[in-house]
Amino acid sequence: MAEVVRIIPAPRAAVFAVLADPYSYRDWVVGAQRIRSVEGDWPEPGATFHHVVGVFPLRLRDSTSVVEVDEERCLVLEARARPMGRARVELCLEDTPGGTRVTMIEYPVSGPATLAPSVVVEPSIRKRNHVTLERLEDVVKRRG
Repeated sequence: MAEVVRIIPAPRAAVFAVLADPYSYRDWVVGAQRIRSVEGDWPEPGATFHHVVGVFPLRLRDSTSVVEVDEERCLVLEARARPMGRARVELCLEDTPGGTRVTMIEYPVSGPATLAPSVVVEPSIRKRNHVTLERLEDVVKRRG
């Protein structure tokens, strides 16, 4: 389980507003290229967006779905990039002095990454998600 924490200097509602916009994910999730379509009422459980992830020539078309939501507090997603696998991603928000504490937890649930030792997989996930949360902060600030 890879965990990354970042304090974003903005109210929790402003951060959650970005999470609640499925088309924003291409702007802040590392590897997301394009959101192709959205099904359901994002971010309600079961809602899904279809995306393109990766870099040329290794681009995958798959989807991300909402597993659970606690309005303005936590969003749990299942991100798919098959055949590489599926991951569970939790984005939890807490009020903190100076803004919002965002905790991002990700772990593979299927695919090759589940076979590798966590000491091999987790550092790369943490590095990617550190950049992802930096980008999330940038999007929140731009929407200001």
